Amino acid sequence: MTRTPPTTVTRVRLWRWRRNPLRRHSDVVEAWIVLLGWVLALVAGVFAGMVAARSSDAAFTAREARLHPVSAVLTDDAARTPAAGTGYDDGRVWAAVRWTDTDGSVHTDRAKVYPGAPAGTHVTVWTNQADRVVPAPVTGAAADLQSALTGVLVAPAAGALVWGAGWLVRGRLIRRRMAEWDEEWKQIGPRWGNFSGGRG
Repeated sequence: MTRTPPTTVTRVRLWRWRRNPLRRHSDVVEAWIVLLGWVLALVAGVFAGMVAARSSDAAFTAREARLHPVSAVLTDDAARTPAAGTGYDDGRVWAAVRWTDTDGSVHTDRAKVYPGAPAGTHVTVWTNQADRVVPAPVTGAAADLQSALTGVLVAPAAGALVWGAGWLVRGRLIRRRMAEWDEEWKQIGPRWGNFSGGRG
């Protein structure tokens, strides 16, 4: 008994770009869709990342322009230890502060200060246009880092969205090609037996 050697399948890379009698027009179109999908995904990702980074940087700059620092004093002694279970803890505690505007009006609010500071201690706080204490704006290297991270996060998401759209178009093209093959087989299939029966 002779054993039939196993059949090996050889993959031909970039076969859609090479001339061969089995290549169809839809194969060429699919190859271009794949290529353009990757190129557009890369371009869209880079562009979206840059726009997101610049938008984030502009938002930081705009927020900084709306806020202004004031010199305030503690009206009471600050707690010596932060309260437990308050979520994010930066080591500071809340304390009552008071400051006077350039027009002489006096304001009071609560701000985060370092623990154990006695009443009368001068602290710098940031206030908004409504004269309320707000977190300090993100500036300098911290703002640059956050803007860069925003761009890094947005870039792959935008690229994946474009690539996914190209994948959907390719999938539709494949389904159309399979339907064409099915129609052709319905025409050739019944005659296949005649071709094979004529041998020998």
